[in-house]
Amino acid sequence: MSIASEDVSEAIFEIRDLLRLLAEPVVAERDQRRRGEVKRIVGSSVPKAKSILLMDGTRNQTTIHKETGLNAGHLSTLVKQLSKAGLLVGDTKLPKLAIVLPSNFFEKVN
Repeated sequence: MSIASEDVSEAIFEIRDLLRLLAEPVVAERDQRRRGEVKRIVGSSVPKAKSILLMDGTRNQTTIHKETGLNAGHLSTLVKQLSKAGLLVGDTKLPKLAIVLPSNFFEKVN
């Protein structure tokens, strides 16, 4: 890839990230019920929260298990719960959330 192509790609990614930031309040309102269901399923489990943030359709359950340390059985149950709640799209072998969550979604607000 040439330098100019890399610069254009970088600019596009920056624009995408800015648009996501600007759209977040509207997306949060639209997905309020579904986001609430995600929080209910995760509870206070940090490994589950980390696992959900990795569910972008590019990682299988084994990879997510290795990256987060969540017990493989618990991860499988989590994926089943998300799927049953309609929060996943596509194949559960490569879980992908049906909604977009910001990276700080599970952080506690004091």
